[in-house]
Amino acid sequence: MASADQESSERTGIDGAGARMRLRVPSVAERVAEELRYQLAEGFLVPGAKLTEATIAEDLGVSRNTVREAFAELASERLLVRLPNRGVYVATLEAGDIHDVYTVRRAIEVSSIRAGGSPERIAAIRAAVEEGKRAAAANDNEGLGSANQHFHGAIVALAESGRLNTIMAQVLAEMRLYFHKATMNAHFYSDWLKENEQICSALESGDLERAGDLLLAYLNRSEQQQAAIHGE
Repeated sequence: MASADQESSERTGIDGAGARMRLRVPSVAERVAEELRYQLAEGFLVPGAKLTEATIAEDLGVSRNTVREAFAELASERLLVRLPNRGVYVATLEAGDIHDVYTVRRAIEVSSIRAGGSPERIAAIRAAVEEGKRAAAANDNEGLGSANQHFHGAIVALAESGRLNTIMAQVLAEMRLYFHKATMNAHFYSDWLKENEQICSALESGDLERAGDLLLAYLNRSEQQQAAIHGE
């Protein structure tokens, strides 16, 4: 019979000899939810789109039960909604959520950029800016949208925090749902590209306070714009 210490070790995932903790492996349902968040953030899934368990299960090579679990997780994050007798749909977010989302963005994006980061992390921000320039030159508005998402995701990645990256993945998915309405204006994303360049340049020069101030002003204006578009 195992001792109490052995049983405790097994429950907590700690090996008694080396006191080593085992890494938690995400479930298949969590990985499916992560993929769907990515598709939302990239604009592949738009507000009001109907999602079916069978189709997604086949596309991702998982069971329908797994997809159902992923749907439940995303519904708890208000990215999906389940309508009785109708099915599961991509959420259409309420105007009242805008301030809450931007409060989170200001907290994690501005603090991340003001702390700076490694040359590799800063290079990822520059890569997102250049991605946006290429999309603008090709008149690719959806590509511009994805580049803008990558820019803000790379800013949070400066902190090298898995928890912050997870929070930002949900935020980016929510923002793309809001932005879908705004992108009826073909210049919506290109209007922000110049400011992305200025923020990135300040970061590259080591002027972290200026980079943070520029980003804070950017987010404040973006919130005002979204509130106007959504009639808040």
